[in-house]
Amino acid sequence: MLQSHLGVLASLATAICWTITAVAFEFAGKKVGSLCVNLIRLFIAFILISIFNFFTRGIFLPTDASGFTWLWLLISGLIGFVIGDLFLFQAYVEIGSRVSQLIMSIVPPITAVTGYILMNEKITLLGFIGMVTTIVGIALVILTKDSDDKKITFSHPIKGLIYAFMGALGQAFGLVFSKFGMGSYNPFAATQIRIIAAILGFCVVITVTKNWTNIYTALKDKKAMQSISIGSFFGPFIGVSLSLLAVQHAPTAIVSTITSITPILIIPASIIIFKEKIATKEILGSVIALTGVTLLFL
Repeated sequence: MLQSHLGVLASLATAICWTITAVAFEFAGKKVGSLCVNLIRLFIAFILISIFNFFTRGIFLPTDASGFTWLWLLISGLIGFVIGDLFLFQAYVEIGSRVSQLIMSIVPPITAVTGYILMNEKITLLGFIGMVTTIVGIALVILTKDSDDKKITFSHPIKGLIYAFMGALGQAFGLVFSKFGMGSYNPFAATQIRIIAAILGFCVVITVTKNWTNIYTALKDKKAMQSISIGSFFGPFIGVSLSLLAVQHAPTAIVSTITSITPILIIPASIIIFKEKIATKEILGSVIALTGVTLLFL
């Protein structure tokens, strides 16, 4: 019971971290570009988590991890951090962190379907209703009726919506591989391995796209670096580590459900910081989507 409570508390703390980091990275991404934000925040997070591991575990690098753990956590880092966050951070720039995080609430249904296909996990009738409800909630936010020809259209750029959906796929599969590879291994050390994979992955991406000059320029932008530092602390350092701690002590389904409240938590920040005008139907859509996620795992 104590372990379950620890998992729930870690999940709630993760949701709060996701809210802070999403807002911080949206601000920075709009100033210096999502690719720059991705690599810089990973280096900052790697330094923070390495120092933390040194003082708590006595070793600077996760040299005590088995080959099996290294393999699957490296794969998880490439899928979750590189592929998933590459699309998600660009979605922040295109459609904002609020809508992007709302679309991320489709991660639990994706996880459930993946479990059904790969591991023959059952989906109950209530779970199916939950998946449909989640999709309805998201649709309420991203779809609108054109006032001229009465056609249903997207209320946000479709490119940004696709980026957010791809980010959701990356996060879902990254979480599955994390739990598989981590086992009982230390979650902070596991995060460190995932960050190492992500740094290598993004270095390749930036080299191929010839974006190193933009990285140097971003490092000189004080406001952007402030936001990246805040996002790095609450994101890949605290947030990701707490999410791994959560899945160690609670079922992945429960963790996914609780962390999905981020779209609700992010609404006040969007109004205050980004001066967004949020329609009643968008708030309603967020609540419906969260309700669907909850139903999925009852």
